[in-house]
Amino acid sequence: MRSAVVLLLLIVSAQLGTAQSQAQGEPEANPGRPTVSTPATLTPVGYLQFESGFEAAGHSPEFSSRYSFTEVVKLSVARRLELLAAAEPVAHFTADGITRNRVADIFLGAQGVLYQGEAAKPTLAVSYFHRVYDGGAPEFDFGSPLNSFLVLASADVKGFHYDANAFLTELEQEPVRRAQFGQSLTISHPLGHRFTLSGEIWHFTQPFLKSNAAGNLWALSYTAGKDLVFDCGFDHGLTGTSTRWEAFAGFTYLVPHRLWGR
Repeated sequence: MRSAVVLLLLIVSAQLGTAQSQAQGEPEANPGRPTVSTPATLTPVGYLQFESGFEAAGHSPEFSSRYSFTEVVKLSVARRLELLAAAEPVAHFTADGITRNRVADIFLGAQGVLYQGEAAKPTLAVSYFHRVYDGGAPEFDFGSPLNSFLVLASADVKGFHYDANAFLTELEQEPVRRAQFGQSLTISHPLGHRFTLSGEIWHFTQPFLKSNAAGNLWALSYTAGKDLVFDCGFDHGLTGTSTRWEAFAGFTYLVPHRLWGR
């Protein structure tokens, strides 16, 4: 499976090298990071979007410290359908007094828009993810779901933008599998022309711990151009079984060349 994923990325890279620029208009990046919530809206059709970042965290039930690089690749193949791949190429962590390096998990999925809203009318979407590789690295509060189903809503209301997600996932501790439920709400507001401030509250059940994880996240993003957005942020766990702190920084880059058509 790992070989198939690598081959897919090589094929996409080869296509990218020969892609043609869009003749009319400029596509815009649609960042899904660094918040837990994912926008219901999709990326421009035919354009690859990369969401890259570094994350540091400490004081979790599964680890004392954890540092990792994250990568999400998105490609909308139709106006209402987007394909996604998410991975942590490197995770460096300390757990039970032992420090290790691992490739963490790899997920493949898709997101589909059910209703395309305008202004205050929300865009509604659903998405599905499946874990295709488990690297065995310790996980964050919401675990490493084998299967994930999300319902998403996004809209703009009186100068504010919100992204709301509802999660239904399947967690696995062999041979037992249990359902997990979660919710997240992100509210964003522009600060001037290029900066945007986002605040988020999120919650996940922890069925194997018989507890709940919740957190408060704040992020600041800077739009360097229509195809490039930088971000940084901080998250604080609100329950005893939540990761106490997480800090992150990264960027979203929409490759300004279409993979097919004009």
